Amino acid sequence: MCGIVGIVGDHPVAERLVDALKRLEYRGYDSAGVATLDDGVMGRRRAEGKLFNLETRLAKQPLPGTIGIAHTRWATHGVPNEANAHPHFVDGVAVVHNGIIENFSELRDELVADGATFSSQTDTEVVAQLLARYRRQGLGPKEAMLEMLSRITGAYALLVMFADDPTELFAARFGPPLAIGHGKGEMFLGSDAIALSPFTNQITYLVDGDFAILGQKTVAIMDFTGKPVKRPRQISQGSAYLVDKGNHRHFMEKEIYEQPEVMSHALSHYVDLADHVVKAEAMAIDFKPLRGLAISACGTAFLAGLIGKYWFERYARLPVEIDVASEFRYREMPLSPDQAALFISQSGETADTLASLRYCKDAGLKIGAIVNARESTIAREADAVFPILAGPEIGVASTKAFTCQLAVLASLAIAAGKARGVINDEEEKELVRHLAELPRIMSHVVNLIQPQMESLSRDLSKFKDVLYLGRGTSYPLALEGALKLKEISYIHAEGYAAGELKHGPIALIDENMPVIVIAPYDRFFEKTVSNMQEVAARGGRIIFVTDAKGAAASKLETMATIVLPDVAEIIAPMVFSLPIQLLAYHTAVFMGTDVDQPRNLAKSVTVE
Repeated sequence: MCGIVGIVGDHPVAERLVDALKRLEYRGYDSAGVATLDDGVMGRRRAEGKLFNLETRLAKQPLPGTIGIAHTRWATHGVPNEANAHPHFVDGVAVVHNGIIENFSELRDELVADGATFSSQTDTEVVAQLLARYRRQGLGPKEAMLEMLSRITGAYALLVMFADDPTELFAARFGPPLAIGHGKGEMFLGSDAIALSPFTNQITYLVDGDFAILGQKTVAIMDFTGKPVKRPRQISQGSAYLVDKGNHRHFMEKEIYEQPEVMSHALSHYVDLADHVVKAEAMAIDFKPLRGLAISACGTAFLAGLIGKYWFERYARLPVEIDVASEFRYREMPLSPDQAALFISQSGETADTLASLRYCKDAGLKIGAIVNARESTIAREADAVFPILAGPEIGVASTKAFTCQLAVLASLAIAAGKARGVINDEEEKELVRHLAELPRIMSHVVNLIQPQMESLSRDLSKFKDVLYLGRGTSYPLALEGALKLKEISYIHAEGYAAGELKHGPIALIDENMPVIVIAPYDRFFEKTVSNMQEVAARGGRIIFVTDAKGAAASKLETMATIVLPDVAEIIAPMVFSLPIQLLAYHTAVFMGTDVDQPRNLAKSVTVE
């Protein structure tokens, strides 16, 4: 994941910027760069690969200056090379950026028609080009920033330096995190407190929609209209911990809010967000000749695999056998070399999943590993590795790793469908276009529903049992919602396919049984509403998780209705994951449990 650092200092900054970038290496990157401003002249050094390459270049060609910006890049738009590395320069404007500018194609066409010449393949360069154009039109740095922010859409963190303003840096956040560090006669900005911990432990965290101007001793924060806002300053423990909680109470909460950012990096690894096609990384397994696919995993990763089964079978017409790893290896499933197998594990060390992998490998299957740790045992023993790029996940209850696993599975299913001739070029572009919208939509949703989830959790905490219902891909989400709630709040919860309600669970329904129904307005909506009516007729308390169309179509009285935006069916599982995560989280917080380290559970299960 990209990392951003900036310093408005009182002594040279280049080496300090690189040192700060080193503390962001855990986020992952494929190129790096630094830019400074000295006596009105901007200088820049960039290098592909690790920070050592950038340090080597700086040793040969030092950069003077007491103000500067730096960046580690994980490629999204454009290959990882020096030309695409940040910072980007255009006519006295320097920009570093984390995230995705969704409307960059339209802006690029507009700018080219206006005479602009682009020197990179990145979406970031449109920001620099826009700012340069507004400056040529006579706008000052602040006014140009506000005008630019009114034009771009997406999820982004930006840090900007102007050649004719040697005392200020300009920053904006909408999605990916940014933190301001308060020093003694200096100001700092970074992607998180870890990067700033060598300089200061006094941190102000920007929130979505914040625009900041940093001077050597001052900071002004406002919204995107220029109206001043206040953000608290706090003491960070970034130097004491590998990963800092930021302004969140728990790592789990932080990781829920990180999902728009990590989703953009996961997706950009597998799909071209400019041309809306799958990349070669999604085709490391040849899906075309396969007779079938086996998927195995444990816990939340298994539930991600269940959703993946729906996608592979629908978009690629590829039959899928799936089971939890602890059962998969023992049920003696008949296998043949014309099948492939996918194993999903956050840690890449899960004992049962590893044993199942070896069982399939012995049968001659092509093995794919969907993991967060690319150096793990499961990754090393696989034929093809599909990293989920979620970054460190500290909370035991998986959140961002789950949605990144889904992003990877969706990308692979599209790749399989294209390879097998099930979907054509236009269908591929449409599906990838929907995936490209995910970071922005998730960023919007997580902030939209948070107050309602916190309020609803107080009511939910009074109950001892909860049912979750769903159909299609919402059925595995019902299982995941129930798992999250019982993992961290210790409330007994069960997930069912909504059509199974009459086959047993309906006997439990009464006024003391909340029933959480996950039902986007899709092919299954009317049948799911019929199941809701059965719950309502027996006095059950319904919590309805739906979208705007679903809320308008249902006339049933509910305990609560959570309304999400209308989204395409392929991205609904990722979007609808957010309310079930937040509801479980806030319920656990209200009940006073240990959210990040729930009793009896471990992050990585390395024994059977």
